[in-house]
Amino acid sequence: MLRTAGRSGRGVGLLRSRGTLGRRIVVIGAGMGGLSAAIRLRAAGCDVTVLEKNPMIGGKLSQLSQDGFRWDTGPSVITMRPVFEDVFHAAGRSLDDYVSLIPVEPMTRYFWPDGIQLDVTADAGRLSAELERRFPGDGDGYRRYLDYAAEIYRVTGPVFIYSDPPRLSSFLRVPMRDWLKADPFRTMSGAIDSFVTAPQLRQLLGRFATYVGGSPYLAPATLNVIAAVELIDGVWYPRGGVYALGEAFRRLAVDSGVDVRTDSDVRRIVIDGGRARGVELADGTMLPADAVVSNVDITTTYRNLLADTPSARKTYKRLARQEPSCSGFVLLLGIDRETPELAHHNVLFSADYRREFDQIFSQHRPADDPTVYIAITSKTDPDHAPAGMENWFVLVNAPALDSSFDWRTHAPAYRDRVLDVIERFGFAVRPHIVSETILTPLDLQTASGAYRGALYGASANSRWATFRRPHNRSGDVPGLYFAGGTTHPGGGVPMVTLSGKAAAGMVLDDLS
Repeated sequence: MLRTAGRSGRGVGLLRSRGTLGRRIVVIGAGMGGLSAAIRLRAAGCDVTVLEKNPMIGGKLSQLSQDGFRWDTGPSVITMRPVFEDVFHAAGRSLDDYVSLIPVEPMTRYFWPDGIQLDVTADAGRLSAELERRFPGDGDGYRRYLDYAAEIYRVTGPVFIYSDPPRLSSFLRVPMRDWLKADPFRTMSGAIDSFVTAPQLRQLLGRFATYVGGSPYLAPATLNVIAAVELIDGVWYPRGGVYALGEAFRRLAVDSGVDVRTDSDVRRIVIDGGRARGVELADGTMLPADAVVSNVDITTTYRNLLADTPSARKTYKRLARQEPSCSGFVLLLGIDRETPELAHHNVLFSADYRREFDQIFSQHRPADDPTVYIAITSKTDPDHAPAGMENWFVLVNAPALDSSFDWRTHAPAYRDRVLDVIERFGFAVRPHIVSETILTPLDLQTASGAYRGALYGASANSRWATFRRPHNRSGDVPGLYFAGGTTHPGGGVPMVTLSGKAAAGMVLDDLS
């Protein structure tokens, strides 16, 4: 069992409250990173106000109810349960008092065009035996791969995940033999291919690159750590839907004394004397603050919220030049039948995975034959759909917004392409759609402020991506801090929660 304990690393608690009691903090954005930071800052005695431009909290983590169906419209897979337990512990509360996280079994059901189907379970022994039966020799390879990925986690966790952004001194504390175990010089696919030979299993393990918006053929092998976190420790589902976890954060924040305001659009961050001094709302209201935490995409923050100074322009241009992670194309489908062939989480793989990622990252266009992910929460929460029906969240990876593809024009045709893929796998979906909503990268950019609709900020398709990830403390504006998936330690619900912890710790360090 991996130790994904969110309590490792720096803590925030009453020991810091003497120097921070009554300090005013404004958090822009009520996503998971912003709420995580707000809860910890309040626990340390600060007066905290969270400003969310949308009517709902959650950022990319959101929900939609329509025609008797309910969908999560953002993240759908929860891992690293201790990270969330730690947030509630910091506020002197218990996670279980606010939300019920239940294990999902099978974690995911996988389908391939050749007819092979596989349920991936957290029982590694049972799964490796099944893999050995289907793909002789690969059962042992899978076990060795998990050991390899767990070693990467042991080495990188304290430096890249549960700490402040790494510095040179961070690396010097790690023995060289351990750095070699982190495997920074191969690609994810190169490492995976050294353990397993079946193309289906290589595709399955390579899929974890998409958890940070990357390609397994370009991202460094170090990111195989993502597979370890899920395949060893399992997948969790918040009873009521993934949005229930965001709502639990909101309730905890309010119960702790945080002022959470929705429909509160921030026009700009107020800079006075070179330092962040508060924010101005769209209606002209000024809120002074001793520190500002932006839970908005960092590139969007520099482009839209900071004064047009030479320093801000320079930083924005640098951030905008970075290769973005992928975005997503989403169909929210209400289906008037039940499909026992599908599980809670399902993946329908493309026939040519390498070509799929080449089209997304090199040609900057949606894949002709995309891999399709389908989450059906009504499998676990039957009230998410009318009796005898199901709520399908359908997601395919898509390129970040680019002038070479116009979603306004091509979204309907691409919707048909995705449905074609689903029907090739034997699921006749078209005649059974009774409710439908399409979300393109344009919608994701508008709703969450994600620059170019990129779900995870800068791309992970470089061995140096981890080192170039933006810091949680602004280098341009004292008193300004960042939390969210576009800053350290990265994207995904557990990571953005940890980013809030890192940002809060820096605020308290500086104010103290």
